[in-house]
Amino acid sequence: MIKRFPLQYMVFPSLVIFALFFACGSGGDEDRPAEAGSEDHAQAPSDETEHAHTNRLIHETSPYLLQHAHNPVDWYPWGDEAFEKAVAENKPIFLSIGYSACHWCHVMERESFENEEVAAIMNENFVCIKVDREERPDVDGVYMAAVQIMNRRGGWPLTVIMTPDKRPFFGGTYFPPEDRGGRSGLKSIMRQISTFWNEEAHKPESQARMDRLVQQLRQSSGGPKGGGNAASITLDLAVSRLKQSFDPVWGGFGTAPKFPPSAKLALLLRWYFRTGDAEALKIATHTLDRMKEGGLYDQLGGGFHRYSTDEKWLIPHFEKMLYDNALLVPVYLDASIITGNKEYVRIVRETLDYLLRDMTHPDGGILSTEDADSEGEEGKFYAWERDDLIELLGESEGTFVADYFDVSVTGNFEHGKSALRTRDPLERIAGNHSLSTEKAREILARGAKRLFDEREKRVRPGKDDKILTSWNGLAITAFARAGRKLEEPRYVEAATRIASFIDEKLVVNGRLLHTWKSGEAKVDAFLDDYAYLVQGLIDLYEATWELEYLEKAIHWNGKMVEYFVDEANGGFFYTGTENEELLTRAKNHFDGATPSGNSIAAMNLARLQRLTGQSELRQIAEKLFNCFTQPLNRNPGGSAAMLNALDFHFGEPREIAVVGPGDDSETKQFLSELARSYSPDAVTAYLDLSLDPKQALAVMPFLEGKEGVAEASVYICRDYVCDAPIYDVASLRLALENAASTQ
Repeated sequence: MIKRFPLQYMVFPSLVIFALFFACGSGGDEDRPAEAGSEDHAQAPSDETEHAHTNRLIHETSPYLLQHAHNPVDWYPWGDEAFEKAVAENKPIFLSIGYSACHWCHVMERESFENEEVAAIMNENFVCIKVDREERPDVDGVYMAAVQIMNRRGGWPLTVIMTPDKRPFFGGTYFPPEDRGGRSGLKSIMRQISTFWNEEAHKPESQARMDRLVQQLRQSSGGPKGGGNAASITLDLAVSRLKQSFDPVWGGFGTAPKFPPSAKLALLLRWYFRTGDAEALKIATHTLDRMKEGGLYDQLGGGFHRYSTDEKWLIPHFEKMLYDNALLVPVYLDASIITGNKEYVRIVRETLDYLLRDMTHPDGGILSTEDADSEGEEGKFYAWERDDLIELLGESEGTFVADYFDVSVTGNFEHGKSALRTRDPLERIAGNHSLSTEKAREILARGAKRLFDEREKRVRPGKDDKILTSWNGLAITAFARAGRKLEEPRYVEAATRIASFIDEKLVVNGRLLHTWKSGEAKVDAFLDDYAYLVQGLIDLYEATWELEYLEKAIHWNGKMVEYFVDEANGGFFYTGTENEELLTRAKNHFDGATPSGNSIAAMNLARLQRLTGQSELRQIAEKLFNCFTQPLNRNPGGSAAMLNALDFHFGEPREIAVVGPGDDSETKQFLSELARSYSPDAVTAYLDLSLDPKQALAVMPFLEGKEGVAEASVYICRDYVCDAPIYDVASLRLALENAASTQ
């Protein structure tokens, strides 16, 4: 039986809440929100069902908020109405933050928010606000940081009590309804807080403590003040620490639970390119191998689950997130190019095919998440019993397929069921069954198809079908890079459809918005939305050579700088001048479940500067890097994505220009050769001589003087100083190989 425990809160046995909070101190720069615990969600309520209660969330579009629309709790969405009510009635705010794939969020809902007695206490003493953290990551970020200051840990569901003017003074994660095992339950905590609010909260000393917490929050979340020298930073320290924390048996870093470390693996591949360090490559490929072989990977349907509950990547928490899959695809893709391992290509294709098959909106955007639970049971859609396989496939083939996927009689999951994994090579299992490898592969393909088809008859986990600009920007990158490097047009077409969806649905009156659901786009975009979208558009340019995508990347990058830049200290705030003003403007550099917006923005600035020659982009990038020099030196592994950008920026990147008619075979061969290379230190531009070159030259001036060539050619340049043009594919291949070996 696999047990999962939620991130716990600090217990407060008395009303002296502040003293206990501040005894914990600040989390500091190196602390960041812990990953969420086990997650799931139930389907959004049907309009056709009769309910005893309906609250204001019924008018929202977020699937997570709609799931709470029929709680007896008088929930409000985040907005002026709730805060005005709190002021008018002099009540504190009960803020609950979660998301649709969050298991413990829904445990707390079933235990407490659907409980009439608990709801009555909440409604009488608080104004209750429910927030979808994926819809309002800015709100989540502020109050997660506050809870971390209070407790040195956080997670979801996030529970915060705050004043009507939004100052937090109590916080935690999951609370049971009743006192359990010496821990205070939600009922007793709410009663204590109500007493505190009525008798103590308005006294000067309590108000001073609240103000100090806000001051601490602003100091800790505002980011460093800059002034460093990032040019001196190398990847050595980060790689050394990754080697120290590497699990040589099961791959990954540290112990359970294990999350897919996409940015760290990309950093190791870049280091291998730079240095030829075979150990770094081995760490990356060993981790990629163990992840794809374990239950973390959906062996039948493709795609990765959120994380592994054990160090073996065996038992996942079964929800699937768009961002995990979009981030893992480029890493597997690059590893396939470096090693020639076709298994990595299979993983790329199966993962993208999963997104196309199960997660794509008819209009082209990609949905956010798929749940862990179905029919109220975690993993029920994905887990199998051995007898299931034998009954479905027959004794002989069923036994072979069960052995291949490690489906035993006792099971490796819960209730005798197993999460499918490929523990042993096919050849070994085939030998155990006296089968040739070819015959075993035939049986396995047939059996896996039968299992997949049978699984499709089960009740599927629910989906959160809102579409987020940020995560869809990551999806553009995944599809565009795979389409280019695998020369797979349908993946490039998918990337262009996602980009069109954002243009058509998430840009309103020239403003980029964060989320779209049921025909409605809302919430001004955040830093991640801009940064991930710009990255995707640059990648889409390199996959299509359509100049419009590069021009759009330049446009949205300019808007990002306009709205989000910290002109005084460098870097970018998470919220911009167009966003709602909260208690603080965070400026993040740590990688969490997704890379920090500052990291991706830094890489975008560096790439666009090389393509366009705009010196101001270089200045903004260097000020960003200098801003984060101190935390990068102190804890480099926590910001692997930024180190990737820093290495590109300061590592003498190459500009590669391909010049030739679009219908010329030699031109196509040049572009294909570049696509199949692993060149993390290069940007590539294409000048199509069959078109008027003026527009391309205006955007990328370093192409000037190359438009008059008589035949297809490639120019490899550093800081716009180019080597002699290359006129044949063999010479280009040699030049690319030499570049990798001389870093």
